[in-house]
Amino acid sequence: MAVVASETPFHVLAVDDSLPDRKLIERLLKTSSFQVTTVDSGSKALQFLGIHDDDASTVSVHAHQLDVAVNLIITDYCMPGMTGYDLLKKIKESSSLRDIPVVIMSSENIPSRINRCLEEGADEFFLKPVQLSDMSKLKPHILKSRCREHYEQEQQHQQSDSNSNDCSSPTNMSSSSDSSRKRKAEDNEEILPQKNRPRHS
Repeated sequence: MAVVASETPFHVLAVDDSLPDRKLIERLLKTSSFQVTTVDSGSKALQFLGIHDDDASTVSVHAHQLDVAVNLIITDYCMPGMTGYDLLKKIKESSSLRDIPVVIMSSENIPSRINRCLEEGADEFFLKPVQLSDMSKLKPHILKSRCREHYEQEQQHQQSDSNSNDCSSPTNMSSSSDSSRKRKAEDNEEILPQKNRPRHS
């Protein structure tokens, strides 16, 4: 009888055009108990995520993969065709994917490049070669993203509840506001005559 894991591992999509680098990041992620899918280009990453719809066949081939939730994307910066920065922008522009944390990797330590990626929404920027110690920084971003998702869902539920309450009792609101207006008018009537009384010196 198979033993079912008590906790589903987080799923990371790793994107790198270099086979040795891809193998390294895959090994590090698996050592850190992540489920890993690797692709060798930004366009293939978008295909896997289901937002690269140049033709219908691409979508149908990858439609089943949408069932596999991606919890984090880690991508190389320098890649032919679509760079890691371009991929990051595409993900952050997508309403369905923008909450997925994105980590950029690069062998070049260029502060302007790092800042540009972080400003565009990247959660981390790792310098290559990526170390096993870097893997410990990934899980907090996934958990933070989960909390944010949960919080936004809660807010939407509360908003829809309050909207339904507002709609269900318009008469109560109008009658209570009418009574408060009457009360103010009565108060003013009591105060006004006193102001008009002549003062005796």
